[in-house]
Amino acid sequence: MAQEYRGHPYIPNSVPAVKAEMLEAIGAGSIDDLYADIPAGLRFTGVMAIPEAIEAESELRKHVEGILAKNTSCAEVTSFLGAGCYDHYVPAICDEVNRRSEFLTAYAGEPYEDFGRFQTLWEYQSLMAELLDMDVCTVPTYDGFQAACTALRMAGRYTGRDLVLVAGAIGPDKLRAIRNYCEPVMAVRTLATDPRTGLVDLDHLGSQLDATVAAIYLENPGYLGVLESRGQQIADQAHTHGALLVVGTEPNSLGVLTPPSQYGADLVCGDIQTLGNHMNFGGGLGGFIASRDEERLIMEYPSRLFGISTTEAPGEYGFGDVAYDRTSFAHREKGKEFVGTASALHGITAGVYLALMGPAGMRELGVHLLQKAQYLVKRLGEMSGVKAPALAAPFFKEFTVDFNGTGRTVADINRALLAQGIFGGKDLSADFPALGQTALYAVTEQISQEEIDRFITMLAATLGGN
Repeated sequence: MAQEYRGHPYIPNSVPAVKAEMLEAIGAGSIDDLYADIPAGLRFTGVMAIPEAIEAESELRKHVEGILAKNTSCAEVTSFLGAGCYDHYVPAICDEVNRRSEFLTAYAGEPYEDFGRFQTLWEYQSLMAELLDMDVCTVPTYDGFQAACTALRMAGRYTGRDLVLVAGAIGPDKLRAIRNYCEPVMAVRTLATDPRTGLVDLDHLGSQLDATVAAIYLENPGYLGVLESRGQQIADQAHTHGALLVVGTEPNSLGVLTPPSQYGADLVCGDIQTLGNHMNFGGGLGGFIASRDEERLIMEYPSRLFGISTTEAPGEYGFGDVAYDRTSFAHREKGKEFVGTASALHGITAGVYLALMGPAGMRELGVHLLQKAQYLVKRLGEMSGVKAPALAAPFFKEFTVDFNGTGRTVADINRALLAQGIFGGKDLSADFPALGQTALYAVTEQISQEEIDRFITMLAATLGGN
């Protein structure tokens, strides 16, 4: 006797009788009717190469675990990789809170039904604003890339101008994102970089500034790890010409570094991955944008902002959207920018992390990272043919290492280190060819002094083998 078809084990409502009932309810004769607007020539008509379903959960689990076992994570190796995604320690309480069902499943919700999530995000905004020394901070955007793009679009609308100047030593991926997001409405021009320091060439900046510039965008710390010590000077030049200064920053540096607001930044943006969020293969990201409390500037935010207000009941407070009618939720296709799903869960996690660390904890972390980076630079500087840092500028937790004098390529060095259970620094030779065989190294609190010493030993053996 033929076995009755029970539907696909992973696709809901795939039993034929259920599908027929659903089609009847919407007045469709078949599933194909739902795609009638798509020209036949664009539809796939073959048989998709999908393997047979593994119906037993135990077998499926073994199959998936076998695939995952092919990966090598930072749990098994020592990692000096950074470049925007870092192996920082995630306190257990961060995962404990963000896995709670009321947060993990709270995709949407409104103030009258979701007070907890709105309050939590308001607390996150408040903690971020304190860290950044700004008045206003958004709920998380998709990631730091989008935050930078949106901040520049905001600057364009605020100033009524259509040109942005971007510091040249920016990550190529972020620059492509900025061009893709901004160029439909504004031009993007890169600034020359001082080849010795990796910092903005101030003479070139001065030659580019005029009444058409909406904003200058720089990162501090920069993609190459360097710290821009002339932020106030750059801000003054921007403001003299009526432009805004937009600064991308690393939030876990602000326990020891001056926040951009104190050297003239009008908008500050970045990513919260380093605040209690796992790397997740590069996906544990969430962007932030912060500014002063100026109504005209705030009305250019496309993102949701949550505020606190008194209620009719004495002593009680409510939380909800601020100026909701400025968002694309209200204006739809006529909105200034489209805003969809936010990385709210990562924001809740970052709020937990900041509440746990407090000002003293953030300072302790910053000092620790500075000291560890200096120790690694000292050890590298003792090696023949190696120059660290490659750029003559101060740095925080990330810096460039010049291997040109060793006669080895960064790719060869990294392959040899990986065989010893070490992720070497990011190879910069393709993205920044002027630097030659140079790598970007990062340290976090996850790397011990013993691991640094072992890395130096392995690197010496690798270089000595040439």
